[in-house]
Amino acid sequence: MQKSVAILCAGGPAPGINTVISTIAKVFLKDNYRVIGIHEGYKNLFNGKAEIVNINFHYADRIFPRGGSTLRMSRYKPKNTEFSADFFTENNVVLLVTIGGDDTASTSNRLTKWLADQHINIQNIHVPKTIDNDIPLPDMMPTFGFNSAKDEGVRIGNTIYEDSRTSSTWFVISSMGRSAGHLAFEIGASCHFPVIIIPEMFNKVKVTFERIVNLIISSMIKRKINKVEHGVAIVSEGVFHILDDEEIKNSDISFTYDAHGHPELGNVSKAHIINVLLQRKLKTLGIDIKSRPVEMGYELRCCRPVAFDLTLCTVLGMGVKRLYEQGFKGCIVSTTRMAEIKPIFMKDIEDETGKIPPRLVDINTEFARLVLSDLHVLNESDYEKARPYLPNPEEYDFYKILDWTYEPSAMLRPA
Repeated sequence: MQKSVAILCAGGPAPGINTVISTIAKVFLKDNYRVIGIHEGYKNLFNGKAEIVNINFHYADRIFPRGGSTLRMSRYKPKNTEFSADFFTENNVVLLVTIGGDDTASTSNRLTKWLADQHINIQNIHVPKTIDNDIPLPDMMPTFGFNSAKDEGVRIGNTIYEDSRTSSTWFVISSMGRSAGHLAFEIGASCHFPVIIIPEMFNKVKVTFERIVNLIISSMIKRKINKVEHGVAIVSEGVFHILDDEEIKNSDISFTYDAHGHPELGNVSKAHIINVLLQRKLKTLGIDIKSRPVEMGYELRCCRPVAFDLTLCTVLGMGVKRLYEQGFKGCIVSTTRMAEIKPIFMKDIEDETGKIPPRLVDINTEFARLVLSDLHVLNESDYEKARPYLPNPEEYDFYKILDWTYEPSAMLRPA
């Protein structure tokens, strides 16, 4: 019976998925393997209802540069008790390739252990995908999809900034990034936004809506005293995921709640929430500054991959074949900037719960400190000029809000 390679995608879309699928299919098809695409991730893989597509060369060739995913995706996370080997044995699957982020990798890790316990000889290789760039890869390599999403975000961000300048309006952008602020940080840096807010910046103080709002006002007033009546603040959605539930409930914003009483953040625009709270505070202060919310999210996930990701995804797809031939399983395929293929074993990077912890923005790198030191925000030297707008400007000192040290003759020192 012909040997088969099965491919599934889980989690959310990211530019480059089709490039990975296409490359894997092409390199295995030429060696006479059957290549099976599985729709809806893990959802129906173990219950006998899996919907599949047989991928041939023409199918693979056509999807190579396209955005989105030719295989429909799902966030379904099966329990260990749901695992079954039936699909693999019926289709003579010798390799399962999973494409996804940290949740997909963690499920893949559990499945690898289960297959080993059942003495089932199927290799399992994971391809790391997320626009959040939060999987801990070697050589600080980005996850595929990140650079394409960033490129699209910068295109949108530059347009929004031009609108702000043209209309003398502030915009509040919320960008994707569930655990880490890479996307917001690099979009903000590339667009020269005057203020960037990511969860990693709250390394010394607790994140609250008041602090988020005051950080934005810090930039608004700094610009106002410099005769600049426009600007853009970009906030990573990750700050919402480290807010206390009570903080969210007490914001006087309407939320829906899940069965456990937690606010369902996916049902609301984070930019809208921040902008409403910002306008409330500005009104209390008697400051007339227009601001508008912009949610930067789903439009980043299915854009066409840029050249960087086309190349990276091609290397990763070929890397899957290399690791398979070397007999590796239960690993993540990774590459270096010199295109060296290396396996990362999930057991080596998982935490005590079996999950892969996210890679956060290191705000103490030279790049991060340069960007943060150049934000257009209030510091102690601005207090007197800010008093016509703020009776207590020290409360809007960007660095004091975060409990950071700012030395005018040196670089910002967040740690």
